[in-house]
Amino acid sequence: MTKGNNKMLKTCIYSAFAILFTLVVSCQHKEGDAHSHHHGVMDKIEAETGKVDSIPISSDYLNEHIKKIVVDDGEHHFLIPERESHMTSFPCSKCHTDDLDKIQEPEKGKKAHWDIKLQHADISIMNCTTCHSAHNMDKLRTITNETIDLNESYKLCGQCHSGQLKDWKGGGHGKREGGWAPPRVSKTCTNCHNPHSPGFEPRWPSRLNTQKIIERK
Repeated sequence: MTKGNNKMLKTCIYSAFAILFTLVVSCQHKEGDAHSHHHGVMDKIEAETGKVDSIPISSDYLNEHIKKIVVDDGEHHFLIPERESHMTSFPCSKCHTDDLDKIQEPEKGKKAHWDIKLQHADISIMNCTTCHSAHNMDKLRTITNETIDLNESYKLCGQCHSGQLKDWKGGGHGKREGGWAPPRVSKTCTNCHNPHSPGFEPRWPSRLNTQKIIERK
């Protein structure tokens, strides 16, 4: 075979490899674009219908043991756990035979719930009657003196903590029950925070600090 033929053969081989490489890269891009588009569509279907590839997904079986109530403010629609039936001291009217303002009188002696320490705000700003209705023990009260069920305490908390309320309604604050599959069931403020002392207590780090152990002995 002459040098001219060898050169022509090499050129053809290089050209074939170049064309093959271009086709492979092009296919990969198209597959990637289709893959991304596919996932975008599937995410939308999942969010709106609770189905992926026509297979229903749901958190119902994980939350079937939870009694739930609906939160719907026109913009957000989701579920929260019902609280009142889990409160051993509810309804409050079982024990409270007098209005709250009368119970708080010094001459009455030791108060009910004497072990509760209110560490939420200064006593000049907040006391029991700030949140609890003095004339209806089984309800909460807003700063405008409207009554609220204990199941909907987020409405009370949101008066001061409006930023957290907005984030919670949008799904960015708080925890969910049963994972992220629809229907959404979100814990409320009092599922995570003690309303009388809402700040979380300091926690030990995951790694054991032996020096702290020694200091505490």
